[in-house]
Amino acid sequence: MAGKKVLIVYAHQEPKSLNGSLKTMTVEELKKQGCTVTVSNLYEMQFEPRATRKDIVGDLHNPDHFNYGVEAWKAYENGCLSEDLIEEQRKVKEADLVIFQFPLYWFSMPAILKGWMDKVLVQGFAHDFPKCYDSGLLKNKLALLSFTTGGDEEMYSERGPSGNIRYLLWPMQHGILHFCGFSVLSPQICFGPEYVTEEKRRQMLTSWVKRLQTIWEEKPINCVPEWYFGNI
Repeated sequence: MAGKKVLIVYAHQEPKSLNGSLKTMTVEELKKQGCTVTVSNLYEMQFEPRATRKDIVGDLHNPDHFNYGVEAWKAYENGCLSEDLIEEQRKVKEADLVIFQFPLYWFSMPAILKGWMDKVLVQGFAHDFPKCYDSGLLKNKLALLSFTTGGDEEMYSERGPSGNIRYLLWPMQHGILHFCGFSVLSPQICFGPEYVTEEKRRQMLTSWVKRLQTIWEEKPINCVPEWYFGNI
């Protein structure tokens, strides 16, 4: 939709990967729609995932006992976060939709992306209890996880050895995105792209582009335990 702003937080080392192709086609399709698209290519940026004292510019709130969460919170309030984090927060603040594009690592996101979450979505900027979940500071923004898996869809089914894929989404979608107030769209999951035919990989790309064409008409999921765990 013309005038909309989208941030893609991209975490993959190889531009020729399926993740790289998904990212590229997302940019192309959304720009066709008249959207402004920004990409944070975390590996290309050499984003530092470790949360350290270096993220705080100037004096600490409590120099005798370093508590990263508190120090980042106070630094945000005082405009004393490092410039790279301020820039990422600016991108989030301007975005109507944030898409996270990554390969699933150990039932979660790559460390470089988790580090982005840890350091960018700090208290005061993304949440400030009790301003969380539906009252989170990033409410009125959409978020979507788009990722690839190492196993096929059957492996991540209710009876598969890895269990229902929705179980894995609970900490990422609910514990991070929903906690910060995002309205969460259904995830885009490409199962086992390394083990399927070239035609099947093309279909994965095509179906994603087709979805993007109506992405602004989608309704967010109902981000409650039942969506993830059903009647368990």
